[in-house]
Amino acid sequence: MTSLHMDHLLTRATCALVDLTDLARVGFRGSDSAGYLSERGFDLPQWPNQSVRQADGCLVARLSQTEYFVLGSLTDHGQRVADEEARWALDHRPNYLLPRQDSHAWLQLSGPHISEVMAKLCGVDLRPEAFAPGAVAQTSVARLNAIVINATVGDLACFHLLADRCSLEYFSAVLLDAMAEFGGEPVALDMLLGSH
Repeated sequence: MTSLHMDHLLTRATCALVDLTDLARVGFRGSDSAGYLSERGFDLPQWPNQSVRQADGCLVARLSQTEYFVLGSLTDHGQRVADEEARWALDHRPNYLLPRQDSHAWLQLSGPHISEVMAKLCGVDLRPEAFAPGAVAQTSVARLNAIVINATVGDLACFHLLADRCSLEYFSAVLLDAMAEFGGEPVALDMLLGSH
């Protein structure tokens, strides 16, 4: 699916919610994690609480001085990130794998009203002027500890939301309720992956 077709699909409503929990994601922590990821071909954020989109659509979020969260791309169905997790092996370097597939649910909220939707659920100012593309917030959303990443690309306003996987059903329901005022609706991941 081309980016243009994906953007059209996601913006047909003023808010769209996609469950990306089945896509690969993984974390790395340690004083040598930056070196390891750089060697693996990832571009890294310069500072904590920033993210960088990779050329292939993957996203690397820096959560602290030594911790990174890597999100897979729709383009390859998350295969690059799944391969990176499978390839990692413990050695003498201070770089430790943090499996995130079972710990974090992953939702994508997109559309022009996402800041207003999030204002109902989160005390952090996520308006574009305060929370620019690439910014990362580690905060509380709907009473859950969550990571919010501004993954806006071009005209498609988009947040990635990562929270406790065991609370996925609750988290999705709360977001859909908050979106209802703006005509929000869920979009199936299969519809985004189908034409790749």
